[in-house]
Amino acid sequence: MMEVKKEMQVKKAIVGKQTEFRNFPMVPRVVFGKGSFNQLGDILMPKRKHSDAPFIFLVDDVFENTELAKRIPLIFNDQIIFISAEEEPKTVQVDALVDKIKREYQDLPSGIVGIGGGTLLDLAKAVSILLTNNGSSSEYQGWDLVQKPAIFHVGIPTISGTGAEVSRTTVLLGPDKKLGINSDHTTFGQVLLDPDLTQGVSKEQWFYTGMDCYIHCIESLTGTFLNAFSQSYGEKALELCKEVYLGDLPAEESRDKLMMASWHGGMSIAYSQVGVAHAMSYGLGYLLGVKHGIGNCLVFQHLEEFYPEGVDLFNKMKEKHNIKLPTGICANLSEAEFETMISVAMNMVPLWENALGKNWRDIITPEKLESIYRKI
Repeated sequence: MMEVKKEMQVKKAIVGKQTEFRNFPMVPRVVFGKGSFNQLGDILMPKRKHSDAPFIFLVDDVFENTELAKRIPLIFNDQIIFISAEEEPKTVQVDALVDKIKREYQDLPSGIVGIGGGTLLDLAKAVSILLTNNGSSSEYQGWDLVQKPAIFHVGIPTISGTGAEVSRTTVLLGPDKKLGINSDHTTFGQVLLDPDLTQGVSKEQWFYTGMDCYIHCIESLTGTFLNAFSQSYGEKALELCKEVYLGDLPAEESRDKLMMASWHGGMSIAYSQVGVAHAMSYGLGYLLGVKHGIGNCLVFQHLEEFYPEGVDLFNKMKEKHNIKLPTGICANLSEAEFETMISVAMNMVPLWENALGKNWRDIITPEKLESIYRKI
């Protein structure tokens, strides 16, 4: 009898160890292909609950009065809400959108569809969560705080690089921090990847957003959280970024490959994390409203100490495409403002642990971060 009990204890210990692994969600359905946006109506139809439960389309206002807006398959009382992506998404913005939708419709929508870059995709994810979870979106900034499943939500990127289409986070500027709603309920239920939608993006925006993907890869592949799962996606994304930004691909092939680099780059951090550049860019975004892609670039150029090979390759890409990063961003900040940025950055504990290990505070000090910010 004692032997049986011991065997059961051993089995329990093994099971206990196994449950330590995170059971991450992935996007369950994805469509990829040139012109696939035309299938959106057919994709949404089975998800419609009834005629009084609309689909709400959150669309970058750059598409207002364009051909793309006319192609959005509206039926019944569906609604398009055009939103500017000039600023990073905010918790107050999410809360206002949720209040608007709840006031205008008696029933919950059939779903939320985000069409645009990372800002619109993150807003779509956050709104879908807050329609079923009470309170302000700022209460859910952090890790695994969302209790109830979101309503069905769809991501349709019109620029490639952020990885927002595949990630389990939605990064928001809150009243006292810039931080994602990181949860199993954040991930899209459907993603539509149509490379045609990324045509017309300015060269600078194409570079900054693509570098977000590139920096994802460098930070994931050099981090202490690295494992075979993250490595497989990160290496593929990095290979694609090199082809796009250092090669001479035809435009159509470049769009296809950057879209898949973004997907793989986002997947590379599902079982890993990002690192120094992302942590510090959150400080820039929170205090100064610097957008995420360019914020990463502004920081990353000064991180030779942490990512020597990655920064060298970044500089080659920047030179090849004649990209001039702005300077003097932090030139006139007060000590209090530096302290605010540093506080936001240092609160990104999982990012620092991935970059430098458990003892990261022995390496990163407020003085160290201020010296880097002052170079920007």
